[in-house]
Amino acid sequence: MAKKTVAAKSSNLRAPTKTTLRRIRLFATDVDGVLTDGGMYYSDSGQQMKKFNVWDGMGLALMRHAGLIIGIITTEQTKLVAQRAKKLQITEVHQGIWDKLKVLQEMGTRYGVSLQEMAFIGDDLNDLKALQAVGFSASPANARPEIRKAVKYVCQSNGGEGAVRELADMILGAQSKLQWPG
Repeated sequence: MAKKTVAAKSSNLRAPTKTTLRRIRLFATDVDGVLTDGGMYYSDSGQQMKKFNVWDGMGLALMRHAGLIIGIITTEQTKLVAQRAKKLQITEVHQGIWDKLKVLQEMGTRYGVSLQEMAFIGDDLNDLKALQAVGFSASPANARPEIRKAVKYVCQSNGGEGAVRELADMILGAQSKLQWPG
């Protein structure tokens, strides 16, 4: 049985302006509930597993190839996240982080990018301060209700089911960079 997408408020389904999307130079994402479905899977031996969506991975790769700075900022600390980031060639990986806004500010200083030139997608209360501070904030369709109300855009896709790719297509489309290099 297919998962039902949580209905988001129609006012948050409006796409942001092209002006907003064109100025994005840094894209950051949470992991659990955004790049994954939020489930915690364990084998009989106690090994933790996560399900990542290949569309989201391609969206991150497309943005990286287009010249955007890509960051992963998560409260969790796992080898799985480091392995996924390495596969996607993402060097800005910040795990065990409770103050995600502080990390975004530090990245902005390092790269000369203002908060208004950043996009961030999150799904829960630990993402709220960062979501409120950036130029373009988004959440998956099945994010916590408080988060869906706070962001500028609610994706049509659930976390772990293409929400990041949806944003990548929007951002790169507005920047006329939606293509695979080569």
